[in-house]
Amino acid sequence: MSDWNFARVWDGLAATVPDRVAVVCGDRRTSWSEFAERASRLAWFLRAEAKVEPGDRIAIDLTNRPEYLETFYAALKLGAIPVNVNFRYTATELHYLLDNSDAKAVVHGPEFTKVVQSAAKRIQKPWRPLALEAGARYESALAASAPAAEWSAREPIGDDLIFLYTGGTTGMPKGVMWRNDDLYVALWVSAHPGVPEPPDPLAAARAGKRAATLLPAAPLMHGTGLFSALAALTGGGTVVLIDRMGLDASLVWDTVERERVQSLTVVGDVFARPLLDVLDAEPDRWDLSALRAITSSGVLFSPQVKRGLLGHLPAVTIIDSLGASEGLGPRSAARADDAAIAPARFSVNDRIRVIDEETGADVTPGTDEVGLVAIGGRIPLGYFKDPEKSAATFRVFDGVRYSVPGDYASVDADGTVKLLGRGSACINTGGEKVYPEEVEAELRKHASVFDCVVVGVPDPRFGERVVALVQVTDGHYLDEAELVAWCRAHLAGYKSPRRFLFVDSLQRSAAGKAHHQELRALAVELLTVDPG
Repeated sequence: MSDWNFARVWDGLAATVPDRVAVVCGDRRTSWSEFAERASRLAWFLRAEAKVEPGDRIAIDLTNRPEYLETFYAALKLGAIPVNVNFRYTATELHYLLDNSDAKAVVHGPEFTKVVQSAAKRIQKPWRPLALEAGARYESALAASAPAAEWSAREPIGDDLIFLYTGGTTGMPKGVMWRNDDLYVALWVSAHPGVPEPPDPLAAARAGKRAATLLPAAPLMHGTGLFSALAALTGGGTVVLIDRMGLDASLVWDTVERERVQSLTVVGDVFARPLLDVLDAEPDRWDLSALRAITSSGVLFSPQVKRGLLGHLPAVTIIDSLGASEGLGPRSAARADDAAIAPARFSVNDRIRVIDEETGADVTPGTDEVGLVAIGGRIPLGYFKDPEKSAATFRVFDGVRYSVPGDYASVDADGTVKLLGRGSACINTGGEKVYPEEVEAELRKHASVFDCVVVGVPDPRFGERVVALVQVTDGHYLDEAELVAWCRAHLAGYKSPRRFLFVDSLQRSAAGKAHHQELRALAVELLTVDPG
């Protein structure tokens, strides 16, 4: 059994290639030795000031800045568990995550200070998480901490955990529990099919080999961005960060050009389409000759957008991954010389199955049978504090444990898996997972909302957009502007419906169930008449 731990590998790289650049952000360039030293000092501070012990949780509420990776590294040095935070959360949503994870500390950006303070003061435990603001306070904490040479933490091991909080198939966010060893190997196997064990990264570093310089345009708070950064650092590569909340497509290409980025991570069309738009507008502005790969996972990456990017970047390979926080599957590659660029396609194999939702039997290839994708191999332990939903997602078939995160698919006669998307319960908008019941619960708190149903409708950029069909309480007046303001006050922006459509009745069944397919079709019809 292997025993990989990211922190232990990074410590080895810092000793082997100390002067190589590990992290770049704007004008900041952090060498591997500096990366390890800063993480060690932060670990000392968290142990001394927050009494962090092995197994405790450390929340990270930061944009893509070096402190994110330093905090992740520091947590693993202590045997503590790094916990990602969606920086778009309101105080109520952040309180839920901090409370659910039992966080002992939260490292956050200065722009999130008020939200963190509001969330933390609601914690009803024997402790409240220590809050450390990035910037002057963070730097003062590191300066006052013991240097790495003067103390040592417990040796990181493969059983140490990493939490990735996600909507997943759970409704409210839950922490997906990954062992370091399992995630390390899963990242390698996903990128190198047919090679079951990772090589010694220190031997490669001594030989002068290194992973590509990577720019994760996707946020590190999501698995797509974080996993790509972990893989690049593990190979002794350089991670280039852009510290901002939204996507600035021109800035991304500016950075790719300046830092000679070789690999770019995006989140499907929601990122790729704006990047393509600026290339179309100014095709000769940037020298992108160093770029070799664009990777994506989790959401729609349409053939037409891939084709457009490859038209500008003929030397690039586009890699579309089947993966989620709950498990990493194979990759599908597209190149400019491909006769036809198809949607991401994968084949059933010893790790990937498509199973009947009820029986667990494999669907029959070449038929119209629809099943759920099951991913085997190295997968998470389950969801933190939720054994029931863990059992529903991480299931055993024929004596083998699989992750079944909720992707529906059919199988062609040649064994090719044809992905059909997530179930109706989840709306995937721009890489964010939105659960209708949560949004509906907030809308129903409004006195003038008699009933409502939230659906996802197709969107060319975001994959889906959130739309609410609303039945107004008799005798009340209500308009879209009022509901927009209501949702913005109670929900993260990405969860708030983009449109509110008013209907006389939602025509629920006698049992009170909504007819989601019919309502989704109605929403599309109404938006066609009034696209807003």
